[in-house]
Amino acid sequence: MKFEAMFTPVKMGNVTIKNRFVVPPMGNNFANTDGTMSEQSVAYYAERAKGGFGLITIEATVVHKGAKGGPRKPCLFDDSSIESFKKVIDACHAEGAKVSIQLQNAGPDGNAKNAGAPIQAASPIPSKFGKDTPEAVKTEDVYKLVDGYGDAARRAMEAGADVLEIHMAHGYLVSSFISQRTNKRVDEFGGSFENRMRFPRLIVEKIRSVVGDKVAIIARINSADEMQGGIDVHDSAAIAAYLENECGIDGLHVSRAVHLKDEFMWAPTAVHAGFSAELISEIKKAVTVPVITVGRFTEPQYAELLVKEGRADLVAFGRQSLADPAMPNKAAEEKLEDMNPCIACLQGCVANMYVGEPICCLTNPFLGYEVDGYKKADTKKKVMVVGGGVGGLCAAFICAERGHEVTLYEAKDILGGNMRLAAFPPGKGDITNMIRAYIVRAEKAGVKIVMNKEVDLDFIKAENPDTVVVASGSKTLILPIPGIENEAIIHGGDLLDGKRAAGKKVLVVGGGMVGCETAALLGEQQHDVTVIEFRDECGADVIHEHKVFLMEDFENYGIKQITSAKVCQFYEDGVTYESPDGEKHDVRGFDSVVLSMGYRNYNPFAEQLEALGKETYVVGDATRARRALDATKEAYAAAMQI
Repeated sequence: MKFEAMFTPVKMGNVTIKNRFVVPPMGNNFANTDGTMSEQSVAYYAERAKGGFGLITIEATVVHKGAKGGPRKPCLFDDSSIESFKKVIDACHAEGAKVSIQLQNAGPDGNAKNAGAPIQAASPIPSKFGKDTPEAVKTEDVYKLVDGYGDAARRAMEAGADVLEIHMAHGYLVSSFISQRTNKRVDEFGGSFENRMRFPRLIVEKIRSVVGDKVAIIARINSADEMQGGIDVHDSAAIAAYLENECGIDGLHVSRAVHLKDEFMWAPTAVHAGFSAELISEIKKAVTVPVITVGRFTEPQYAELLVKEGRADLVAFGRQSLADPAMPNKAAEEKLEDMNPCIACLQGCVANMYVGEPICCLTNPFLGYEVDGYKKADTKKKVMVVGGGVGGLCAAFICAERGHEVTLYEAKDILGGNMRLAAFPPGKGDITNMIRAYIVRAEKAGVKIVMNKEVDLDFIKAENPDTVVVASGSKTLILPIPGIENEAIIHGGDLLDGKRAAGKKVLVVGGGMVGCETAALLGEQQHDVTVIEFRDECGADVIHEHKVFLMEDFENYGIKQITSAKVCQFYEDGVTYESPDGEKHDVRGFDSVVLSMGYRNYNPFAEQLEALGKETYVVGDATRARRALDATKEAYAAAMQI
């Protein structure tokens, strides 16, 4: 597919952007604790500019001193930050990209402890349970907040920003004034549409008075709050038109939802590209200024259609720009098979963002290490990688790209390990994109891949490698429970891999993520499914945004749950379990019992290798059964040391 529309220039105000690929604002926790941008910040943004993105947006930048929501948030409430922002912007400009800075006050979603001041909002309504109750901004203080936006805009302009994006979405401070759900004021900032839009209008006017036409001014708005009583797409269309016609903004960046509906803000794997396209199209009809759309875009095919059809003007590839900062260049060169995809796992980006840790990426272990560069090895070595899961593949291609001679051995006839099986449940198909991308990268790096080869110590001695990376993965956990080794019991991995088939009525033993996803697959296939789990809820280890859709599957397919149940006996047709009160219960009459109680590490010879004096690294589940994120992180760390 030719991506002609995506590679045409577009103007925002007086700023010309070379193409339609946008890096949206994403909290990354690379900034210094004093609010300045770090050298890692510079390298991170420059890498995405080098990769071909036309507009790079610096993450939510704090405009008021008492509104710093996290320890590593960039700040522009003081002149001391200007020079560090300038380094980021200069580095992006050197690669041909334009730079936008998102100006934000998190308002009710802020953190009073981090900020050192009470959080504020239009009205004293907490954003959700566990958050501080914000103070309602006094009328006279609203005007002071407006001045703060103007001061931050001046600093951004001095740093060289091309575009300023005012954050008016997601329930943050400005959004809390716009939405009737969160604005219960009765002064000039509450009540009517005009009054609720007064605060954002004053902000735009103040910034315009500071920057004139030298910097484009855009607004990030919600297409819908996705909450009862919040704004819907009809409201947002009117808001968009008002921002253009009455306030004079130069563009819009349209997102979706407040944090109570995070699944619309950073959609998990089950959600596909452009899931907000119909909402964006409605807003696009209301304005003439360029509109940026965002929402789970990975590959650029649908983005091309949206721009070509005039339903959006630019497309933001958020987490995809984390997974592969060079995606635009690969699209231009028709090399998308080389693209490293975002699989929307949320493990390293959103999870780390929330806890104030630097973000990382399951599929791109280089994220967060851009400042270190990608150095060739000092000495070429013969490297043996044992295991062709994602940890082994990752270690193999990095070693090969760094100049080593690499051979990877896989015991089975297919690569991908347990990660490949994770692609089988409903909504998880994108995981195969990652595995295929790793295979392609390994092949192009010159890795020799040997299939159907079980490696043992004698073979390693015969091959005599300089270095061995043990990535042998994990096997089904078999706890010492009577009956568990009955051949009638189906291992979950065998079911997913098509090696065993289940009858109509199925009991899935184990209600963690893997067990629940296996149950969802069976439910989709119209089996009658029950899940039994030791903990007091099923899916306790599932990230919230994924769990929303997983539990929808449970409801839609009528999957039954037995929780707080300690299984103490397996039978061909069910189990006996003990409840918290000590009583035992039989659950019988099933056609099939599927074992999904987890995995245990499989590492047959690491200690023996060390005794041989080999340089040895053990990565991923071979150390301990955990997440795929751990496998690729450890593979990167090992491969960069060899």
